[in-house]
Amino acid sequence: MEFSMFFILSNTLLLLSSSAFGKTVSPPAPTPTPTPAPAPAPDYVNLTELLTVAGPFHTFLNYLESTKVLDTFQNQANNTEEGITIFVPKDSNFASKKKTLSNLTQDQLKQVILFHALPHFYSLAEFKNLSETSTPTFAGGDYTLNFTDDSGTVHINSGWAKTKVTSAVHATDPVAIYEVDEVLLPEAIFGTDIPPTPAPAPAPAVAPAADSPTEHSADSKASSPSSSQPDGSSASKTIISHGGSLVLATFGVVMMLL
Repeated sequence: MEFSMFFILSNTLLLLSSSAFGKTVSPPAPTPTPTPAPAPAPDYVNLTELLTVAGPFHTFLNYLESTKVLDTFQNQANNTEEGITIFVPKDSNFASKKKTLSNLTQDQLKQVILFHALPHFYSLAEFKNLSETSTPTFAGGDYTLNFTDDSGTVHINSGWAKTKVTSAVHATDPVAIYEVDEVLLPEAIFGTDIPPTPAPAPAPAVAPAADSPTEHSADSKASSPSSSQPDGSSASKTIISHGGSLVLATFGVVMMLL
């Protein structure tokens, strides 16, 4: 009986010590890694506000609104990862092309406005990578632009217009807006028969100086009939000549009477 109790007590102590030892040697539970916070969304870019405040771009903005292209550009700027690059002529550039644009249909005018943007954000430094190829625009198809980089100055050839980037209006990813000094006219609408650059207007001919009033008056007096009339001395000579003839005639009569 005593042996049984001793055996039971020994086994109990052994089990308790094994359990305690297992707990001390078990590795600690791993600490969960915190989930990183999502990147903040980029600020919303309002193209209407940018073009209104940045410069004299009211004509381009009016075309964006009337053709509904503004919605396309705005969606590309804020809802895509590609971003957008827009080339904006000033109001004075559109003034010189007013007659040309007025002859276009609404669809053609929309294509011209779409032709002024690329469906990707490009910094000025990145244009040198586009020099070897034609770059597609939002107008798609054959509506492409050619770029060359000349010591940091970006030149653009649209087929009918050669221009350059004159300033960066806004150049923060995902939106780049660059000012250009010509309206970009595509060959796909205007054809390949590019009109020659007009020659400068000739200088106006210098009109000959008018005759002097004094000289004209002198000539008139010289040719006037009154200038040919005898003066007072000529009249005196005539009277003396007649008087001499009368004396000679009287002397002749006296001699005959003698």
